[in-house]
Amino acid sequence: MTAAAPSAPRLWVVVGATGTGKTGLSLDLADALRQRDRPVEIVNADAMQLYRGMDIGTAKLPVADRRGIPHHLFDALAVTDEAAVAWYQNVARETIARVHARGADAILVGGSGLYVSSVLWDFRFPPRDAAVRAGLESELERLGPGVLYERLRAADPVAAERIDPRNGRRVVRALEVLAQGGDTHGGALPAQPEPWHPRTSILGTAIDRDALVHLLDARVERMWEQGLLDEVAALRADGIERGPTASRAIGYAQALAELRGEMTRVQAIAETQALTRRYARRQVSWFRRYAGVRWVDARTVRADAIVEEVAR
Repeated sequence: MTAAAPSAPRLWVVVGATGTGKTGLSLDLADALRQRDRPVEIVNADAMQLYRGMDIGTAKLPVADRRGIPHHLFDALAVTDEAAVAWYQNVARETIARVHARGADAILVGGSGLYVSSVLWDFRFPPRDAAVRAGLESELERLGPGVLYERLRAADPVAAERIDPRNGRRVVRALEVLAQGGDTHGGALPAQPEPWHPRTSILGTAIDRDALVHLLDARVERMWEQGLLDEVAALRADGIERGPTASRAIGYAQALAELRGEMTRVQAIAETQALTRRYARRQVSWFRRYAGVRWVDARTVRADAIVEEVAR
């Protein structure tokens, strides 16, 4: 009797708010696939876990805890690099294509909504204009993000709604796009009925809001207990304060402020908790717009049951 030919590689996607168990589910899913003799590799879709040395504050999984599963796009950038979604889209798709070429399934896991969406759907990113950008960055330095954000809100309220008013880098980018006569890409998902990869299964991790708030607040406190301040102090030598993206990461910006004497530890932790809760709300809003997501509680769901269901 001839053995059945193996099925074509699949793209699994694990999304959800921070703290909802995406990492654990991705590992359990990989184990369930390997038990069915499906090779599998994991690809990062968390913008901050792209950075080398940013471990505690991003809850990056240590290599020793990765169960022997190949992991990609972790520690891919220096803290002085700027993380750009257009760059990520290309490198993530190329990475997934190589995984599939090896006959393995790929699990894309992370909570950075625009990064995930750029892989799943046909996002086309507008060009950059160095002169326009330089002018806007000069205004940002002189006037602060609030003035520029109000300009963006007047010009494109939908895009402004999805950008943190204090995130000057994203505000500048949105205004740069508008200045070139383009539409900002942050306002809506592309109207494309089929995903980039034809064999895609999307899992969403969700926890009741009240329970999640408690988990997130405790998680931030643990980060300080585990040595986030020491981690950030070491990253200063690597130039994190010059990094346009890394220096503004939630938790890292507050730890830097504490190191500079601009915040007390209590203030730094409290602000990180508030920003983390706000970020989680935005993540929930973003991923709830995805069609065809199977929402699960990662604390109780059985990964082998999910794989069995998809296989059928």
